[in-house]
Amino acid sequence: MSHLFEPFRLRGVELRHRILVSPMCQYSCTDGMANDWHLVHLGGRAVGRAAAVITEASAITPEGRISPKDMGIWSDEHIEPLRRIFSFIEEQGSVPGMQLAHAGRKASTREPWKGGKPLSPQEGGWTPVLGPSPLPFNEGYQMPHALSAGEIAALVEAFAAAARRAEAAGAKIIELHGAHGYLLHSFLSPLSNQRADQYGGSFANRIRIVCEVVTAVRKVWPERYPLFLRVSATDWSEGGWTLEDSVALVRAVKPLGVDLVDCSSGGNVARAKIPVGPGYQAEFAQRIRTEAGVPTGAVGMITSPAQADQIVRSGQADVVLLARQFLRDPYWPLIAARELGQEIEWPVQYERAKPR
Repeated sequence: MSHLFEPFRLRGVELRHRILVSPMCQYSCTDGMANDWHLVHLGGRAVGRAAAVITEASAITPEGRISPKDMGIWSDEHIEPLRRIFSFIEEQGSVPGMQLAHAGRKASTREPWKGGKPLSPQEGGWTPVLGPSPLPFNEGYQMPHALSAGEIAALVEAFAAAARRAEAAGAKIIELHGAHGYLLHSFLSPLSNQRADQYGGSFANRIRIVCEVVTAVRKVWPERYPLFLRVSATDWSEGGWTLEDSVALVRAVKPLGVDLVDCSSGGNVARAKIPVGPGYQAEFAQRIRTEAGVPTGAVGMITSPAQADQIVRSGQADVVLLARQFLRDPYWPLIAARELGQEIEWPVQYERAKPR
């Protein structure tokens, strides 16, 4: 039976254990450029011995940013700052990864500590925001421009181009952001997609853009490297995207080259009632893992070593992805290993602080 500190291999990449750093937006870039904050933030978690460190949602186009301060990967100029960070992560024995994203109709907003509300062009935002249908995310948000089939094709290619740049920067894992009400998720859900063409209506049509993005990225992403997909397993709203839909989606993308599904939820409906609690999304990871036959990652309020170990041992998920807990303690894997009686190599610079 697998446990939290057992190695895990995906294609040609071996993770030394099952604890990964979940993508966490830092809202600290200028023109999408990674900087010293990201070196310290991401590098510190690699020093703390995370098995893999995945960047925040990185926009494939400028208008795909959540805020003007988001990280980007839409130009070759973004490669070099990331290369320095990814090289450091790898030197620590962690696997560098990158989440590719487009914010869709939730783009052009302020940073969370400035309220997170939509930004007008006069305030430094941009217009139009993009989506499957002219349905704003919430009151006060921009009316999205409904993408044409040609514009969708261009965005599919932008995801592929971003994947090429991520490889050039040294990433060994790519995660496609198909969750939280951003562009790809907004196509999946009938609550945000009311199109009548080949990208709307039926389930097969609504998942088409995700299948096209996976196919396009897999064509340029090296065969030896794994491809993750983050999904919102449910909209938590009547008439919306469901767990059963997520299982069917994963069955469809598995043969296209998705290697692991990162199972989150919500984000597409502003007033959804979500029963948040410890490990509240782990059951989604278990259902998708069991019914679609694809490795999964559990995320959401995973805070204790015993809890994380139980998720892996019980077969709910193959890996855990921690976010806020890694903000509280960048060295969480070292502490977890000691609590669970497992051996893990400490950085030689920190050996004298290792508990005896």
